[in-house]
Amino acid sequence: KVAEVALPRLREFTSQEIANMVWAYATVGHSSPELFDKVAEVALPRLREFNSQALANTVWAYSTVGHSSPQLFDKVAEVALPRLREFTSQEIANMVWAYATVGHSSPELFDK
Repeated sequence: KVAEVALPRLREFTSQEIANMVWAYATVGHSSPELFDKVAEVALPRLREFNSQALANTVWAYSTVGHSSPQLFDKVAEVALPRLREFTSQEIANMVWAYATVGHSSPELFDK
């Protein structure tokens, strides 16, 4: 299984590879709670490395599979806020959809 091989190596993944991994799992509709938990743990301190697409795709993936990670969503909002002008309209739409879908209120992100 991919998750079994990837889990112990996630710290080796680039930010784009991390985002691609959860995006792929969500796209095929496969929730892997252990993988998504570990990705959040590994990604949290590295979110400033993520480009706008990777940030949007990551929260989209968590929302799509219904995997709750309030800390991840809080940190993505914090990192994204000063960089919102870098986001495409699709990335903005995906991001606000993700927050709404999981019911994660982020007034700083939505009100600015």
